[in-house]
Amino acid sequence: MARRRFTLLDVFTSRRFAGNGLAVVHDADGLPDELMLAFAREMRLSETSFVQTGADADYRHRIFMPTGEIPFAGHPSLGTAVAVARERGETEAAYVQQTHAGRQPVEVRLDGDRASASMLQEPAVFGDEIDAGEALAALGLDGSDADPRVPAQFVSTGLMQLVVGVRDRGVLARAVPDYDAIARVLAPGDGLTLYVAVVDPAAGSAWARSFVRSAVEGEDPATGSAAGPLCVHVAARTGCEALEVAQGVEMGRPSRLRTALEGDRVRVGGDAVVVVDGQVELDV
Repeated sequence: MARRRFTLLDVFTSRRFAGNGLAVVHDADGLPDELMLAFAREMRLSETSFVQTGADADYRHRIFMPTGEIPFAGHPSLGTAVAVARERGETEAAYVQQTHAGRQPVEVRLDGDRASASMLQEPAVFGDEIDAGEALAALGLDGSDADPRVPAQFVSTGLMQLVVGVRDRGVLARAVPDYDAIARVLAPGDGLTLYVAVVDPAAGSAWARSFVRSAVEGEDPATGSAAGPLCVHVAARTGCEALEVAQGVEMGRPSRLRTALEGDRVRVGGDAVVVVDGQVELDV
């Protein structure tokens, strides 16, 4: 039996019980993969993070969904940096985290149990474009709902996502996911989520919904690893280089994600709030 400290946070929000929940297990060196996956399933959150000793980084960050490990994610990166700063007693910090996708700089500022954080994601990789109608059909929508300024394209800033623009928020509200169809649409580009967004480049704002590739994972209330690709995709198509993205509204978990280009990378940031500091007993 091993006791580990853990922190439970809500990320991309300044108030508890909104945004995207995250559990962070500290001092996770030596924990077997199957135990980390089992704990992630126990948490029933979109992702659970484990902090380990890093190589040429401030810490190694491993990220598990209930269905398995993923190489990179947005809200876990910010939430874990906040949890690490609290654990180390630092109110302001700049870290480099090591993930399977590479090494990403993360900046954190804490004020009690609330914080703000931002990270530079990996340089953008643009995959294939697909027919928007095919992608939207997986949500009960059709090609006439698409926004041609933001075509359906696989884009990655650390994790491949399928980004699709739609013409108004009414379209977002009408989306009903067929997860088998979503998995089929995502498979050719090895995408994790179908990220559907209404974009107003003139205002620098967007509203989004994020559907992960299976019903087990479902809809995600705040997806930093997709908001980054949305920003670079919109910049390439419209010239707008910064977006504030609202997500999770339809789920009752309203979230705010701030994105902006910096050179060949995109910075994604937002607020976070600590819900629980505690300990967990793990059978090692």
